[in-house]
Amino acid sequence: MIYLDYAATTPMTDAAIDAYSSAAKELFGNTSSLHDAGGKAHLLLEHARSVIARKMGVNRDGIYFTGSGTEGNIIAILSLARAGKGKHIITSAAEHTSVHAAMNTLEREEFEITKLSFTENGLIDLEELTQAIREDTVLISIQHVNSEIGSIQPVEQIANIAKLHGIPYHVDCVQSFCKLPIDAFSNNVDAITISAHKVGGPKGCGAIYLNPRKRIVPVFPGVTHEKGIRGGTVDTPAIIAMTVAVEQYEYNLEKYWSLRNNLKASIKSPAIEFIEASSESQLPSICGLCMKGVEGQFVMLSLNEENICISTGSACDINSASGTKAIMAMGYDLTKARQFFRISFGVDTTKEQIGKLGAHLTKIAID
Repeated sequence: MIYLDYAATTPMTDAAIDAYSSAAKELFGNTSSLHDAGGKAHLLLEHARSVIARKMGVNRDGIYFTGSGTEGNIIAILSLARAGKGKHIITSAAEHTSVHAAMNTLEREEFEITKLSFTENGLIDLEELTQAIREDTVLISIQHVNSEIGSIQPVEQIANIAKLHGIPYHVDCVQSFCKLPIDAFSNNVDAITISAHKVGGPKGCGAIYLNPRKRIVPVFPGVTHEKGIRGGTVDTPAIIAMTVAVEQYEYNLEKYWSLRNNLKASIKSPAIEFIEASSESQLPSICGLCMKGVEGQFVMLSLNEENICISTGSACDINSASGTKAIMAMGYDLTKARQFFRISFGVDTTKEQIGKLGAHLTKIAID
């Protein structure tokens, strides 16, 4: 099998699996219990919190463990929005499904949501963002790296604009964490979301950073775990496994640019088009493509018959009939959006695999 869907999920590393197994056997105590078993688990939990905080470049007091990136986005957005005094939020039209889910909830609470479009390069327009700010704007939520096309948003500039206007800024870093440096802006934003399974950790585990200096309204009032931000007994083995994966993860930028260029060279049909940003604003391991006259789902199924795994976009949008959000945000029509498919590289991806992929894509396009 040739697996090329790393943006959806990555296999757990051996070290993370070993850490999970060991913790599950030895650290089964509830971290909130006062006996020795609970105390031992609590110490390891707090060590993990410190490790994640250092990797993010933030105050450990703002780190909360969650069950996923999806849950993290929803908790961060709802908590910050409900703490504000206004009813207006700015986001982009191409955020992760979980961000749109949170926005839909807030719309039912009479919040007004402004969704910024993408430029032809897959980026938001900073001038459009500035013009969208109002006196009652209480939150900006714009991702770091788009999960469909891999465009890198100008988060440092967005953070500066948000700070200038005194508006909290939430950044979905699920696709960028451990791949791009985030400490250049992490201390200048108010919320960050990450997920373990994008970097070799377990599924069902993630974390958020919430600025300790900001007022937070818990989504579920009255719960006690994670300082009342996220209820339920924490999954200590998963958190420890995530920490091990985060400490060991390496993103080989040169390798992924080489693979991306190899893919372009191996495709021999003008019907196949890359949907991408300029090189300085592009994460090379996420490739968004369209094949003229062919739906992305057909491409995905055809490659699956050849034991090659790709996707038609975010796995969280698998049941959507409207095409991908990024393509639509860039101004393409629905027909183009339905032609979209995504290829994403990972640690085990080889040049030979990319060559086989390119040959099969060319065959599909010619046939």
